[in-house]
Amino acid sequence: MGTTELTASRPVTPARRTTSVRRAMRELLLVTTLFLLYKAARTVVAGRVSGALANGESVWRLERLLRLPDEAVVQHPVLAHTLLAHLANGYYAYVHFPATALTLVWLYLRHPERYLRTRRALAVLTLAALVVHVAVPLAPPRLTALTAMVDTGSRYGPAVYGPPDTDVISNQYAAMPSLHVGWALAVAVALVSVTRGRLRWLWLAHPLVTLFVVVATGNHYWLDGVVAALMFGVVHRVLPAPAHPADAEPDISPPAPRTRVR
Repeated sequence: MGTTELTASRPVTPARRTTSVRRAMRELLLVTTLFLLYKAARTVVAGRVSGALANGESVWRLERLLRLPDEAVVQHPVLAHTLLAHLANGYYAYVHFPATALTLVWLYLRHPERYLRTRRALAVLTLAALVVHVAVPLAPPRLTALTAMVDTGSRYGPAVYGPPDTDVISNQYAAMPSLHVGWALAVAVALVSVTRGRLRWLWLAHPLVTLFVVVATGNHYWLDGVVAALMFGVVHRVLPAPAHPADAEPDISPPAPRTRVR
């Protein structure tokens, strides 16, 4: 009787598992560094308060010309219910970065080709947003008196920002584009692309809820979210299509021995 050669499947050894964890932690550190650099670079436009306030009023008037809904109308139900205000503030404060980081880690482990495209999209989108923030400082609705909107974070908590005149950690006059919306859209598009079934479209609820939250809390105008979505669309369009896992880091572990079966 002839012989048939079977190649044993490569076992998941402790060394390989440790290497995968280290790579995942390295990628998470990379994304965290990008986020912190973005927060630090926003302070470049600090001190241009008068221009930022004037730009805020201009954006608010432009939205009325475009017949967009008044942001204050969206905020009124939130102000009438303390629990809703807490939920909106909590979503704004605690969902934005953790949801993005967890998605990237999961993509890195399960869909490396989509991970690379998503990471690049986030990096390019963030750098482009910084350029706009420096070129056009913009006060958010909660700091623009013309909008008559309330800072729900400082009134109900949890608050992300302190008083703008003493805040040395972040620049609060960089509202456009909204990276909360841009990052949420990038996360949703990535998850929709790698999951199956009709329920995968529910991932789009994340950017929609984020848009409602950033407006209801007084942190962004409608146009901040619109500009972020347009910028992400351009970035997503110009980036190369995801390749197959060959684009990911190669596995350099030695092959398993071949077993001969009679």
